[in-house]
Amino acid sequence: MLSSVIIAKSSPPTSPNGSRPTSPNPMLDNRHTAQAKRRKFMRRLVMFRQMDFEFALWQMVYLLVAPQKVYRNFQYRKQTKDQWARDDPAFLVLLSICLCASSVGFAIVLRLGVVGFFKFLLWVVFVDCIGVGLLVATVLWLVANKYLRVTGTNSQDVEWGFAFDVHLNAFFPVLIILHVVQLILYIPVISYDNFLSTLIGNTLWLIAITYYIYVTFLGYSALPFLRRTVVLLYPPSLVLLGLFGISLIINWNISNTVMTFYQYRVI
Repeated sequence: MLSSVIIAKSSPPTSPNGSRPTSPNPMLDNRHTAQAKRRKFMRRLVMFRQMDFEFALWQMVYLLVAPQKVYRNFQYRKQTKDQWARDDPAFLVLLSICLCASSVGFAIVLRLGVVGFFKFLLWVVFVDCIGVGLLVATVLWLVANKYLRVTGTNSQDVEWGFAFDVHLNAFFPVLIILHVVQLILYIPVISYDNFLSTLIGNTLWLIAITYYIYVTFLGYSALPFLRRTVVLLYPPSLVLLGLFGISLIINWNISNTVMTFYQYRVI
C-alpha cells in the first residue's frame, strides 16, 4: 500500500485524455536542445574522420552554379534529423582553408609580408566572415521570426544556426568572386584610374553582393513557415543597383578603395 502511494506521488500528472502535459517552459527546452546541438557541432570540429568533406565540396560547387539544390538538402536534413542547421562542420573547415589560400594571394598582391599576412588572415576570418556573419545572421534571424514567420499552433522558429549557415552559404560565392576573380584581375585590369577599370571592378562587387542577397533569399524562402521572403531580395537589390550607378557616375573604383583599406588595417 505504501509503495503504491510513493509511485503515485513520483509519477508526473497526466491530462484527462491520459497524455503527458507539455513542459511548463517550452522555451527552456528549446534552449537546451539548441545547446546540445551546438555542443555536438563543436565536438565534431576535431573529428576529421567523421566529416563528410566530399559532400561539403559538392555544396560549394552547387552554391556557385545552382544554389537552390543546396537548400533542398537542408529540407531533407529537417525531415531526417529534425534540424535545419548543419550538423557537420566540414563546410566550415573547407571555407576556412579557402580563406587562408585567398589571404596568401592578397598578401602577395598587396606586399604585406609575413606579419601582414597573419594580420590580414585574422581580419578576414574573424571580422569579414565570422563577425559580419554573426551580425547579419542575428538581424535576419530576429526579422524572420518576428515579421516573416507564419503564426499558428504548429508554427516553427527559425534556428539561429540555420541563419548563420545561410550567411556561410552566401559568403562562399562572394569569396570566390572578390578573393579569387578580382584578385587575378586587379593588377592587370582593375587597379588603374580610368572608367573601364572602375566598371569592371564595380561590376564584380555588384555580382558578388547580388549573389549574397540571392543565396540569402533562397535560404529563408526554403523554410515553409516563412512568408513574404521576397522583402529580402528586391529592396536590397534595388538599393545595390542605385549605389552601383552612382559609383560609375562619380568614377569611384570600389576595388581600389577596399585594397587601400586592406593595407591600412594591417599596418
